[in-house]
Amino acid sequence: MTELPEGYELREGADARSAHAFLTQSYWSPGIPLETVERALANSLCVSALHGGAQVGMARVITDRTTFAYLADVYVLDGHGGKGLAKAMVGYLQEHTELQGLRRWMLATRDAHGLYESLGWQSLPDPSLFMQRHFPDIYA
Repeated sequence: MTELPEGYELREGADARSAHAFLTQSYWSPGIPLETVERALANSLCVSALHGGAQVGMARVITDRTTFAYLADVYVLDGHGGKGLAKAMVGYLQEHTELQGLRRWMLATRDAHGLYESLGWQSLPDPSLFMQRHFPDIYA
């Protein structure tokens, strides 16, 4: 697992209010209601990065813990980036005992391809196999 800088720690779980404060302003879930974040976290495997007891980052996996996992909501607050926290959180989840032996992990990202490639992720060889139902304005 990635070494954390002094003063930072990882903790399994996440604080919904802290996550909501970030996610409601993110490009992938603008305006998401707190109740939706609470329900999403309750039904996911989450890890948080803490600094001085405050949540400064989070990552979560939606999974059946048997065959499939979807990595979502990976973030690190401004002022804490560039310290390896995202890499540490994703690494923690990839190494989690309940997530070993999965056939497929998926994620979507606009701007962090390099981070994920450094952790063994790769672009889809044939994206035309995948489909989606997408409701981008659901929180508006």
